[in-house]
Amino acid sequence: MTSNSVDILLVGGGAMSTTLGMILNQLDPSLTVTMVERLDQIAQESTNGWNNAGTGHAAYCELNYTSTRPDGRVDTSKAVDINAAFEVSLQYWSYLVENNILPEPTQFINRVPHKSFVWGEKHVAELKARYEALSALPSFQEMEYTEDRETLAEWMPLIMKDRNSDEPLAATRIQHGSDVNFGAIARLMANHLMKQDNFNVKLSASVTDLTKNKDGTWEVEITNKKGKKEIINAGFVFLGAGGGALPLLQMSGIEEGKGYGGFPVSGQWLVCDKPEIVSQHFAKVYGAAPIGAPPMSVPHLDTRIIDGKKALLFGPFAGFTTKFLKNGSIMDLPLSVRLSNLKPMLSVGKNNMDLTRYLISEVMQSHKDRVDSLRNFYPDAQDKDWTLAYAGQRVQIIKNDEKGGGKLEFGTEAIVSKDGTLAALLGASPGASTTVNTMLNILEKSFPKRIASENWQTQLKTMVPSYGESLTENTDLLLKVRERTLNTLKLKP
Repeated sequence: MTSNSVDILLVGGGAMSTTLGMILNQLDPSLTVTMVERLDQIAQESTNGWNNAGTGHAAYCELNYTSTRPDGRVDTSKAVDINAAFEVSLQYWSYLVENNILPEPTQFINRVPHKSFVWGEKHVAELKARYEALSALPSFQEMEYTEDRETLAEWMPLIMKDRNSDEPLAATRIQHGSDVNFGAIARLMANHLMKQDNFNVKLSASVTDLTKNKDGTWEVEITNKKGKKEIINAGFVFLGAGGGALPLLQMSGIEEGKGYGGFPVSGQWLVCDKPEIVSQHFAKVYGAAPIGAPPMSVPHLDTRIIDGKKALLFGPFAGFTTKFLKNGSIMDLPLSVRLSNLKPMLSVGKNNMDLTRYLISEVMQSHKDRVDSLRNFYPDAQDKDWTLAYAGQRVQIIKNDEKGGGKLEFGTEAIVSKDGTLAALLGASPGASTTVNTMLNILEKSFPKRIASENWQTQLKTMVPSYGESLTENTDLLLKVRERTLNTLKLKP
């Protein structure tokens, strides 16, 4: 059995690990880094272009990123935080483009307006309140609102065509929204890293054991598809394996990971690539989620641009499977049950019957049922023009709550060991959109002394000019960095 030592071990070859690898390489090129990916290619699970919606999550159109407080006011805090985090990603990608590390921006990101669209008096009132609350903030000052049908027809011709209903309609729009091919970004980053002297990738290999050494390092057993084993001693381990991160976190045995469980939700899309239909829609249009639906199931009709080809995508339609990865095992969920997470998992199951009923109804749908849902957005949709495609797996976080039970978390959460030698990323949306911000937070916890050094601080400010400052509090800085990123990434209307 071979053995070697590295400074950094990245588990998973998606957006998370490649981003962390890129940042570390630019902060200190002398660090030895190894990436382990269980598949034979980079970014083929959740990061793959067709395994996610490609929405650059900035809270412009996603209604689930705002909520209504008991006093009736709109809570914008989550939307503001997500928007600021996405701005960090845009700054970093701009830096990579400007330094010829990433290529022509349209190879991985394209301007696609972000819109919210609702119908019915209740939803219209809620959308108007959301618009009024958000548009008053500098981050969302470009947001537009309309209930006028002629304007709606101009904004969304496919959606408004032959819409006979006289019920109230409303929409918001931000023109500089984006469609992102996260798979392309991850592969482009990985290709750059593989040209560096201290970076190594091991494909078709899985972590089969993870043990903490007395000196604080980690002994990680890697097994390839042929059964050959290898030991890697790593000073820092990052578990960025999507849904596969939870079992690895449990394998590590760190105290901070105890009590976490996972609830896997699969996704499906209706896809249309007929040019005569695709050409009539240029937007990501999000609606309101059905009762009981998880936030990842908010219905939306999207323009997708992958490898230069345009298509329309509608969904997602949720389903249930016990796999944590699209290429995972049906034993993933049962094998993740521990004494420490059994109570929160049972509590979540008991208290989320609406979600259970919703998932059952989704699984039972026929192709006609799915296209009927699409017709709420696109009245003239024909069954024959749309095909079903399977998206990547999402594993929602289950954790202990303050009452001693369990709660289901819809979001992304980083878990870092007390000594900072191991970090894991769990959860789903906004996921890849906010990766850069999340990785910087992990570095602050795992490398506090180094990140405080003058060299690292200088380089971080070069890569992300707003680093260390609040974009939500410093309006001038926000407008300055946004002007730069919209120009550099060609997102300006």
